[in-house]
Amino acid sequence: MTQSVNKLVSVDKPLLATLNGIQQKRPPLWIMRQAGRYLPEYREVRARSKNFIDFCYSPDLATEVTLQPIRRFGFDAAILFSDILVVPDALGQGVSFVENEGPRLPPLLVENNLSELKDSIDLDRLAPVFETIGRVKEALPKETTFLGFCGAPWTVASYMIAGKSTPELAPIRLVVYRNPEYLTRLIDLLVDSSIAYLCRQVEAGVDALQIFESFAGALTADGIEQWSIGPIRRIIEGVRKRHAHAKFIVFGRGSGANHVQYATKTGADAVAIDWGTDPHWAAATLQPLKPVQGNLDPLAVVAGGDQLDRRVDGIIEAFSKGPHIFNFGHGIVPETPVAHVERLVKRVRG
Repeated sequence: MTQSVNKLVSVDKPLLATLNGIQQKRPPLWIMRQAGRYLPEYREVRARSKNFIDFCYSPDLATEVTLQPIRRFGFDAAILFSDILVVPDALGQGVSFVENEGPRLPPLLVENNLSELKDSIDLDRLAPVFETIGRVKEALPKETTFLGFCGAPWTVASYMIAGKSTPELAPIRLVVYRNPEYLTRLIDLLVDSSIAYLCRQVEAGVDALQIFESFAGALTADGIEQWSIGPIRRIIEGVRKRHAHAKFIVFGRGSGANHVQYATKTGADAVAIDWGTDPHWAAATLQPLKPVQGNLDPLAVVAGGDQLDRRVDGIIEAFSKGPHIFNFGHGIVPETPVAHVERLVKRVRG
């Protein structure tokens, strides 16, 4: 029997209603990386885990930090505390995190023809993630939308090939030119793995899903369909074969005018935009197509003050004629003062 989410427009969950195209009096609000190092309570919980990947796989700890920003700020969405790289981890490519440097993976070698990886994702490895979803779901206020997520295949593959974050994504871009057949097989594996992973997230209790294409800006104009838009579309179609009413936000960071393609060609219900995107352009070009999410510069919140108020007001005004989810144009940074986030929340909510 097919399971599904959001069969009816929810009047109790403002963000979910926005994804259904219903404009709110004030835009619903959440923040990318809202459970993070800017919160003292997060840092206290993080200290209990020996490393970040174990942190992600601890239902007790992951549940707690998912709920912390909801308790403190009352955001309209909670987003699952996890990481996009649990997918390669569940494919057998061990993931670790180096403090202050980021993720590390054994780089994939083209000559090994993906023999380092499992043929399909090991969902048992991700059982703690699904347990976290169940626990969070039980604890959330009824008006709070619960977001699950995954990384888009292009972004995840970039880490898998390089073994870490790399300037300008040179390793994966070279594979595009030298071994496109190999990259196609890897992308196909990630599409299938992401479908299975997101379906289980829906079954565990999330209300909607966000796909993060963090490195969209590294794609060429003639490669964006093959390596990003097409794979994301296949993921959304694959999930909806089992969960017909699943809702999706797609974030193509750095994609510029190609935000239009993410809005029109992926099947997403909303398009998230980065802080470099002109909100007036997005309101005129994207908002007639889909609800828009974004797009405050995270550093404006670090700075705070009257300029923060002006920028918040400007974004709200720009998107005032249609459905809008207020968010940052990328994740909140650790040095952000909590008082500035409180000021932001008060300003958005009027």
